[in-house]
Amino acid sequence: MYDYLIVGAGLYGAVFAREMTDAGKKVLVIDKRLNIAGNVYTEDVEGIHVHKYGAHIFHTNNKEVWTYVNRYAEFNRFTNSPVANYHGELYSLPFNMYTFNKMWGVVTPEEAAAKIEEQKQAAGIEEPKNLEEQAISLVGTDIYEKLVKGYTMKQWGRPCDQLPAFIIKRLPVRLTFDNNYFNALYQGIPIGGYTQMVARMLDGIEVRLGTDYLEQKDELDALAEKVVYTGPIDAYYGYRLGTLEYRSVRFETELLDQPNFQGNAAVNYTDAETPWTRIIEHKWFEFGKDADGNDLPKTVISREYSSEWKPGDEPYYPVNDEKNGKLYAEYRKLADAEQKVIFGGRLGEYRYYDMDQVIAAALERAGEEKRRW
Repeated sequence: MYDYLIVGAGLYGAVFAREMTDAGKKVLVIDKRLNIAGNVYTEDVEGIHVHKYGAHIFHTNNKEVWTYVNRYAEFNRFTNSPVANYHGELYSLPFNMYTFNKMWGVVTPEEAAAKIEEQKQAAGIEEPKNLEEQAISLVGTDIYEKLVKGYTMKQWGRPCDQLPAFIIKRLPVRLTFDNNYFNALYQGIPIGGYTQMVARMLDGIEVRLGTDYLEQKDELDALAEKVVYTGPIDAYYGYRLGTLEYRSVRFETELLDQPNFQGNAAVNYTDAETPWTRIIEHKWFEFGKDADGNDLPKTVISREYSSEWKPGDEPYYPVNDEKNGKLYAEYRKLADAEQKVIFGGRLGEYRYYDMDQVIAAALERAGEEKRRW
């Protein structure tokens, strides 16, 4: 009945479905959730677009991807400038001259660089072997202890000296006063929310929600020539080789009868004692305004708690350490031998993807499919 059955109505599935449909193929998209858009799903609460599964700020240097998403949404000018809260002390994120000035009283970039180098040398780090050493080599011991260590332990559930160094190579460190966390040419939030953007991608495409693929696999597989699977790769194979590890996130979301809770979209709580990792105040992704430009009288906040994934939880972040990498490689061998199934996305490929990377990967794979015809 269909050329492609696409399992998952998130970004990867929606982009792939759009590309195949526009190329004349018949597509069915299914999702076990009752909503489209996967983890970028936004719901309207008192005129505020709430990021139900965690904050998503679109950023990219890929002009092709930026042009693509702008076909389906107009983006505002939101710039991600989170704040770090350490026992009530507030610091700028990314780590920049505001951070260094408050931490050490330094005024010039030369002084800041010298302070970082001094602390790196005192720690005796030549080649960083783990996340702790990598962080100290980038920002020094003081900033590591206050702004990295506690937050990272909460986020990953492991001591920093047991985590690979590459996890923190994304850490933005600047000897300037630039408060833009992402070093990206293009950045913003889709006006109207992500759900609306994904709905436009899926316009005219058959979508069935509340449909669990793995529970009806044989029946659903029989409907299409090919399957695009964006769920967890180990779940697809019934965990026969073992279970891949993920970090999950639990959200406590509140509607508050006040106009302003924290004055910023994201505040990270970097001490180990505070149980949540950060608080998101959703209205500030769109400058506290409704669709008509009026100030919103209420606000919605979400506290995020990181936890080890267990069956029944939502898997968010693959734990890309050596042990899980080896297990994924074995699952990848099984996946590569499949003639009918394409594995895609963060869970299907067991890798940390930013949104633009998901879209780029879906476009690339769709292009490969078209070239095979």
